[in-house]
Amino acid sequence: MKRIKNITSVAVAIMMASATTIVTSCKENFLDVVPTDRVSDASILSDSVLFESYIINRYMGTRLTDKEAEGTLPGFGRGFEYAMWSSLTDESIYNNDDNTWLIQRGQIAPENTGIAGTLWGRSYRSIREINYALANVDKVPMSQDKKNKLKGEMQFIRAFRYHDLIRNYGKVVLLGDKVYEISDDLTSQDLFNRAEIKAGIDYAVAQLDEAAASLPQSNGDNWKLGRATKGAALALKSRLLLYGASPLYNAATWQQAAASAKAVMDLNKYTLYTGGYGNLFTTTDNSEIIFSRIYAQGARHVCLEISNGPNSYNAWGGNVPVQNLVDDYEMMDGTKITDAGTSYKATEPYKGRDPRFYATILYNEAPYRGSTIQTFTPGGKDSKDGPSNWNTSKTGYYLKKFMSDALPIDNPWDVAGTQTWIYFRYAEILLNYAEAQNEAVGPDASVYAAINAIRQRTGVAMPVIPAGLTQAQMRERIRNERRIELAFEEHRFYDVRRWKIADKTENVPAYGIEIGKSGSAFTYTKKEALTGKTFAAKQYWLPIPRAEIQASNNKLEQNPGY
Repeated sequence: MKRIKNITSVAVAIMMASATTIVTSCKENFLDVVPTDRVSDASILSDSVLFESYIINRYMGTRLTDKEAEGTLPGFGRGFEYAMWSSLTDESIYNNDDNTWLIQRGQIAPENTGIAGTLWGRSYRSIREINYALANVDKVPMSQDKKNKLKGEMQFIRAFRYHDLIRNYGKVVLLGDKVYEISDDLTSQDLFNRAEIKAGIDYAVAQLDEAAASLPQSNGDNWKLGRATKGAALALKSRLLLYGASPLYNAATWQQAAASAKAVMDLNKYTLYTGGYGNLFTTTDNSEIIFSRIYAQGARHVCLEISNGPNSYNAWGGNVPVQNLVDDYEMMDGTKITDAGTSYKATEPYKGRDPRFYATILYNEAPYRGSTIQTFTPGGKDSKDGPSNWNTSKTGYYLKKFMSDALPIDNPWDVAGTQTWIYFRYAEILLNYAEAQNEAVGPDASVYAAINAIRQRTGVAMPVIPAGLTQAQMRERIRNERRIELAFEEHRFYDVRRWKIADKTENVPAYGIEIGKSGSAFTYTKKEALTGKTFAAKQYWLPIPRAEIQASNNKLEQNPGY
């Protein structure tokens, strides 16, 4: 058993994930006891309800680091945490660091991964759990139709884990259906060979094609909300192929990416939400959501309102938006703030902006919970002159997106943390299609239609994109539309990398705004909110944690530059 400590998570940490696989070979009678803290293999495989519960719980992974998964176990990606993934990008900074600043400052290393160190181990652990279930599903007493659905669900979960690995590390170890046991040769080089990116994407896409054919069209009484559907499988395929066609990956074609997004559109099942952009993120289910993580009282996530709200509201000002993002919101007339003839006024910087700005960011004089945000000095209650000023935003802004005024800031622990985390929604699919189709054939009418549908939906009502754009001009429009529409939803980190522009966007200082007040007049001065922000070419991929490399006896290849 001492040997297990020296094996990488590709082989063992994931293997230990299922408590059902922990058995003893000891023959002494005093050790032959029935555990009371786990369910045995025999029980799971003989009970269809237990087996299905095992599968449903695979949507969650294992908590592997501090300040992670408060309330319930983590899902895919990062989601709602104290420090969100946005605070590794030019969307926000995390006010109190929590191991994010080192990544923003280019100091990430295999032995110091900050908040980005859990994805490798958690993903492979989950993959092993799924492989165990796939290998045994045919032993479970249930109908063949139910088995087929569960197989599709498992293939979806496994593909999602590979998606998390590919978009963070590039080349991955493909384990197939093999269920590794302690008795296997866990030093075999096969456990550590990293497949090329194209092979990884092709494998995941093939799994999703099979999953889509088996999964139900919709959630319902017998397939609860939060479980994968055909649309979820096709949406994940769309994202993977969009990434694959992008310059960093070069592992698929834009035509494939466009077709995969169109397949979701052609389901004629999803529509853009018309109840207001901000409300989209505070409803449990709506017509735009394709796949999401559902939370509830007793099974919550981080309480967002206290974690991210302004200091005068007794909140902690966590993930604070940066000026870089604020400046990229268009004016309501469709002009950029830097355009000649723009309607933007430097003396009234928050007037007449894209409605999504007001639903996403709290700014000086913004209405909030029966009061007004005051980030000005001297005397602003949400500035350094206000109460609890150690929680004052370093950027002069606070996060509004995802926040629910129906949930309390004070003592929220038993009632808040219930918002739905959306993994896929229809607006992303339209943006995927527009980008891929523009790259494949140029800005045809279908590209305009997809973008304009997002911009003109009820509650946003932005002007249509100007006609006659070149492919390059449309590319920039689409990229900015993704930046605005999908802000804080865990896209920006991957978008700037797959486009290979992170060396530009992430080498710009993280700016904030200093607002002075004299009488009734305000002055606005841009400031550097986080010093030392930098990005090196090696950071296009995350480093594999040093412990994984060492556990493989250096057989696992590290990403270049680390």
